[in-house]
Amino acid sequence: MGTVEKGKTGEEKAAEYLKRKGFEILFRNYRYGHKEIDIIARDKKYIVFVEVKAGKSKSFGPPQGWVDLRKQRKLAEVAKYFLHRHKFPGYDFRFDVIAIEESSSKQSIEHIENAFYLD
Repeated sequence: MGTVEKGKTGEEKAAEYLKRKGFEILFRNYRYGHKEIDIIARDKKYIVFVEVKAGKSKSFGPPQGWVDLRKQRKLAEVAKYFLHRHKFPGYDFRFDVIAIEESSSKQSIEHIENAFYLD
């Protein structure tokens, strides 16, 4: 399975996980220019921008560590555009990361709420 297929599979698993937790999925793969947010969802009083990271190898560290400052800035740019275009009065927003780690025998999903903040 290639990188794109792994990413799509991870995003599908993350979306199903969020639905089971009661989130409403608003958009998948929301784009602004060449930048993208994997999932935009509603959770109670929050609009949640979700970055999904899936991986099998720990050689580059855990998947949630792959959302570095550069990636955070890109996500924030798309989120600002989204919030400008789509009005959600009374809602706060946050950035979550869903890290999916797979090994030959098991899969784990870690959901990190408020993974980072905008300056």
